[in-house]
Amino acid sequence: MRAWEPVIGRDGELRDVTRTLLSTGAAARTLLVVGGPGTGKTSLVEQARRAAAEEGANVLRLRCHEGASPPGAAALADGVHSVLAKFHDRRSPVRVGAVRRIRLQSTGQDGELALLSVLGEILSDAAAHLPYAVVVDDVDRMPPQTASALGLLLRVFRPVGVPMVMAGRPVRPSGDGASPLAAAADRLLELPPLRPADVEALVVRRLGRPVEPALVTAVLGALGPMAGTPEAVLSVLDAMAEHGDLLELDGHVCLTQPRRALRLTTDVTKLSRLCWPDAPPDLVALDAAAAVARNLEHAEVRLDDLLRLKPGGPRRAGLVDRSLTPLVKDGTLTVDGDGRMAFAVPALAAALRALPTHHDVSSLHALVTRSLTDRLGPETAGSCYPRLAEHVAAAGTELDDTLAVDVLLAAARTDARSDWPRSVRAYASALRRLTPHDHRTPGVLRESAELSLRHADHPGALALGEPLLAHLAASPAGQDRDCPDFVAQVWAMAALHEHRLPDDIAGTGSPAHDVGDQVPAVARFAELVGPFALGAAGGTPRPSTAGHRTDTGPPPSRPKGGTRQPQPPDPRADAGPTSKAHQPPAPARRPGSGPLPSAPELRLLAAAAGSRAELSAALRALPPEASSAPDLDRLRTAAVHADLAGALAAVLGDRYTGAGNSTAAWYHAMVRDYLEGDWDQALVAARRIEARSRTHGTTAGAAQSARALAAEILCTRGELGRARTWLELVPDSVPHPLVAWARLGLRYWSGSGQAEEALEGALRDVRRARGCGLHAGTEKVLLRYVSLALVADLPGAMREGLAELEALHEVVGSVMTHEAVLFGRGLVHRDTESALTALRSVRERGDAYQNLLCCLSLMEIGDESEPWQAEASRIARSLGIGRATRSTLGHMTRRRTFGLPRTRPVRDTFGEEDVELTTMVSNGATNRQIAARLAWSEKTVERRLTRLFQRTGCRSRVELAAAWLDGSLARRAGSPLLPGPGPDGVTPPGRL
Repeated sequence: MRAWEPVIGRDGELRDVTRTLLSTGAAARTLLVVGGPGTGKTSLVEQARRAAAEEGANVLRLRCHEGASPPGAAALADGVHSVLAKFHDRRSPVRVGAVRRIRLQSTGQDGELALLSVLGEILSDAAAHLPYAVVVDDVDRMPPQTASALGLLLRVFRPVGVPMVMAGRPVRPSGDGASPLAAAADRLLELPPLRPADVEALVVRRLGRPVEPALVTAVLGALGPMAGTPEAVLSVLDAMAEHGDLLELDGHVCLTQPRRALRLTTDVTKLSRLCWPDAPPDLVALDAAAAVARNLEHAEVRLDDLLRLKPGGPRRAGLVDRSLTPLVKDGTLTVDGDGRMAFAVPALAAALRALPTHHDVSSLHALVTRSLTDRLGPETAGSCYPRLAEHVAAAGTELDDTLAVDVLLAAARTDARSDWPRSVRAYASALRRLTPHDHRTPGVLRESAELSLRHADHPGALALGEPLLAHLAASPAGQDRDCPDFVAQVWAMAALHEHRLPDDIAGTGSPAHDVGDQVPAVARFAELVGPFALGAAGGTPRPSTAGHRTDTGPPPSRPKGGTRQPQPPDPRADAGPTSKAHQPPAPARRPGSGPLPSAPELRLLAAAAGSRAELSAALRALPPEASSAPDLDRLRTAAVHADLAGALAAVLGDRYTGAGNSTAAWYHAMVRDYLEGDWDQALVAARRIEARSRTHGTTAGAAQSARALAAEILCTRGELGRARTWLELVPDSVPHPLVAWARLGLRYWSGSGQAEEALEGALRDVRRARGCGLHAGTEKVLLRYVSLALVADLPGAMREGLAELEALHEVVGSVMTHEAVLFGRGLVHRDTESALTALRSVRERGDAYQNLLCCLSLMEIGDESEPWQAEASRIARSLGIGRATRSTLGHMTRRRTFGLPRTRPVRDTFGEEDVELTTMVSNGATNRQIAARLAWSEKTVERRLTRLFQRTGCRSRVELAAAWLDGSLARRAGSPLLPGPGPDGVTPPGRL
């Protein structure tokens, strides 16, 4: 931390130090500030010095450990001399001369005592004429003799009226067991570590932009016990910025490296000052520490591993062994009760690994492995010591493949239950050493796939792609393919969770159609790409069996009134006997018996985005012995929002092993937060997903649905620039309705074209999605079409949109299409009962934004607008929509008034009470509630409201609230307290 930057998280300590510097006269005190390296002592003292100077104090620095005089009282006298030289009164020459004379006369211990006595008197005399305070920094660097002299001066010959603040690292005690400066100080102030919130503030200040919480969490985890040290935090941030590990997304800084890769600076001088302040290591010791860090990078090393090494082993092993003692002694290296060694600060280990070393690290791992395999044999050693697998992997070519594979497989099978991540790594190491045509390769592939599937380890399953293809290429054509089929399905499911299929297999560059030719099961999983907006294109056209029209002509006429309410039909009602031509092929295993979806279940997942006929056919194809019935409402909701994890959970039920920490898991959380109304957290998830897609060394692909949903949130909030940035990341070839929904909102509200053009483009997007068989979700686009046509005063477009919605509901017949039809009828035909029914359904399903839209529609068409206006305002505030919805409320409310507003007197202006009264009215408060809040009588409230109506030209509470909410009251009343333009610099129009 730079000395001139304000300190963070030290408010209480700053007050104490500043108060000490201001305590001149009889109240003068001495304060010792101590803290470890990098805790910000110098910054704290400097800021306190500036604060005291602003209060009129004269703060001087005492430097008594940088001069040419010998340590002790003489060096202290030089420092006092430099302080006195800054005084410019009549007695300054006398004081300086007195110091010089006593220095020449002082010899021996008595002379030093006399010198200290004179120094105390002179400092007191100077303080009596011109009050001042003294600051002494880096007292830990003082020679012991000088520190002893300063301590004696403060204890015995203490200058009267001179406050003093000393700062430094914890001072070592002298021979008598007491630190001279600590004993001389009136108070000891120890700087504690920064709290996590303060660390986040420090990170934000250094980077200059908001940061993702995951970045702060990663920095805290990488620093361990140094997490609260400001200099260590800044060192990690500087290293990340230097190596391009930071990415700015949506105005926030994200991390594009795994936590274990975060490191401190590799500058040896800075690293030594931060981590070895007392005894910096020499080059030999630093080289050995780097070798230890590399040895601990990929394998668990215990003390007994080193004790088993033969005395005549390689000299490099002995060097590493001898380097452990000083590292453990100074706390750099920790050893737990089982003898496991680890660096206390992971970022230090990462920095050491980046330093060069002449030690051959792989040889030590090979030596540790042979020390056990020579005595026990490979398989026994791997079974008894499964952690040996990591040593085998780190040894590389130092061990032959035959020995290594035996150890790895025995360790993997032993660790499968107790430490499955290490078991997955052992299987991966074994597959790298096994040849594709080895008879053990299929079994190892299957065991690894089963383990990854059981624990939702999708990165581990994705790593099987390369050895799987190699095995398939080397296998005879007639060989049994049950095992490769299973492994391919596990891989395909993992690829879907990481939003990758069917571009290529990670690490192989092989196109998915090649894999599908060899393993047909992969092609069945690839059919989910379109419905769930995976991959770059997100879907390919396929014929629709729904019979829904895709022409661009006018829709069939629909009744404009009526009270008939369409009910969502149950696709199971169409289930019946099927012909042999439509019977699904017999599966190789009993469907519904394991965590993998069967072929009929995959077809059901793909049909969730299609028509009712497609869904019914998929349901009929499910075997009668299926373990559980799918949750159709949950499945449809997941398909609408392209939520793969939610769809799998709806179909597989308890058989679903989970999404783990995959991209699909993060998107599932994003959809949940969006529907529940926690939009800030939903945006955090979107940035996390996007950062994963750009992280070095990961296999996550881009989630088009997450980008579209983030753009939708920001567009609804009125942040059109940020929304456009998100949506531009989605390729134009993605036809998913969720993307079309976001496109329509951004096109309409950005003002880049006419309203009619935006609406026509939405219809084209809807028809393109239907051409790809994607019906679920188009109701969101059509409902927005109707709503925007209302705002744009296009009654013909409203009727056309409603007709499309009704036709869509006949084809799809889901809960959401039912809600959309009811909502549309409420807007087009001003059918309050339909709108209320839609609202009840939305509340039961749980969709915060749709709930807001229902309230707005009831505010538009209902007889009583005030309750719906109040609820809409409440929901808008909870969603963080703010000004965008205020414009909508104002627009919709003003549509209910047909008279021109009355003019107001030119000189009328708003006061603070008027603003508060108007705010409470816009929130739906009654006169009695306003009177209780403002301590007025109800008559006073009525009188003030009447005056507001006259001054603003509003004719009712509703119109007053609308003018306040959409910002037009600023033009009517001319008050500077009213809301200003939106974030894009313009006042946004009303929106739904």
